[in-house]
Amino acid sequence: MAQVTVTLDANLAIDAMLLSGTKNPQDAVELVVRDYLARGRRTETRTGDAADGHRASTDRPAAQEG
Repeated sequence: MAQVTVTLDANLAIDAMLLSGTKNPQDAVELVVRDYLARGRRTETRTGDAADGHRASTDRPAAQEG
């Protein structure tokens, strides 16, 4: 597996560690990214994939007058 090195603000890493309950910054960031991706997949599953964005439009056709 390829690895990526990222530089983060120390306070940001510490906050992520505290909230995630991990003991090192790498585990915290990995957990946060995995959660973010899973959340995105759940959203796509519920709403359709990103290419279907035009269907989620809030524009509604005007009511027909008879």
